Amino acid sequence: MGYAGYAPGNRIADALTPLQQALRSLPMDRAQEILELIEKLTRNVVRNPGEDKFRCVKLTNAKIAAAVAEAPTMLDVMREMGWAVDGDSMVLPPSVRLAHEVHVVGIIDAKDYYKKEAENEKRSQMRAAKMDAEKVGLMQQMALDRKEKEADGPVEHGSVARKLGDGPNVMRAGDIGIGKSQGG
Repeated sequence: MGYAGYAPGNRIADALTPLQQALRSLPMDRAQEILELIEKLTRNVVRNPGEDKFRCVKLTNAKIAAAVAEAPTMLDVMREMGWAVDGDSMVLPPSVRLAHEVHVVGIIDAKDYYKKEAENEKRSQMRAAKMDAEKVGLMQQMALDRKEKEADGPVEHGSVARKLGDGPNVMRAGDIGIGKSQGG
């Protein structure tokens, strides 16, 4: 038996870090493309930490501007990673070091999260469509049953009790020995 009654294989999920929260705040429909862009920027800085051209991103760049217009939370993600707004660009100060294990892996985890959420959404939509088709079929069957009952007309006779078979007619539990002491 594990700690606090949990089986050894069960883990309680840890709270999300601020970076993970920011990465999961992106809009679902554009998250994969935006995460690809952020991952490319982050990998460039991780591979070449001393090069200034990778530590400065112009917000006027067409691809960056389009991504920011579609998802302004992209800037929040970059701020959480250490980027700072400097006029019409975002700059990563020299004191900030991006780590592959933290930042790039965090982005990959976020991509997996969005992929899983998209699959779950697709699955729930398919399930809803299937349920709708089944529900329509059941409703049509109920309508046919109602019409059939109406065509039979009203019930004019009640039910009549009939004796079934010649078997023993048990009236009480004591008649078959339940609740009687045998002595002893």
